[in-house]
Amino acid sequence: MLSRPCSRVACPRDAVQTLTYVYADSMAVLGPLSLKHEPHAYDLCAIHAERLSPPQGWQIVRHVGVTEG
Repeated sequence: MLSRPCSRVACPRDAVQTLTYVYADSMAVLGPLSLKHEPHAYDLCAIHAERLSPPQGWQIVRHVGVTEG
């Protein structure tokens, strides 16, 4: 799989997680990097994924992927 850049402006790092919003449930969902780029999702590097805070009144759900070890 080719690497994808972080969606944050001017961030040079590779994305490691994908952020999507579920507007009907006021929820931000952060999970493992999707297999392909999705037009309504945001690919984030580790730093921006860690610093992510949802809009006021929303909840954030963080899914942890299984890594090979």
